[in-house]
Amino acid sequence: MTRAAERMRAMRARRRARGLRELRPIVPDPQAATVRRRVAQQVARLNQAAEQDAMRWIEAVSEFDAP
Repeated sequence: MTRAAERMRAMRARRRARGLRELRPIVPDPQAATVRRRVAQQVARLNQAAEQDAMRWIEAVSEFDAP
């Protein structure tokens, strides 16, 4: 085993000992035409009134505008 592989194995063992586990998320590619088409379809189905209500709520509870 190479030194790099040994270091990675040791690092993972230390993390596991601390109760951590490596996670490798797989996400859709936003540049792929199929993904862009699917997102556009989902956006088109959104209820505009409900989205505006949600945005008003977010702005109301936001701390960014607090004095």
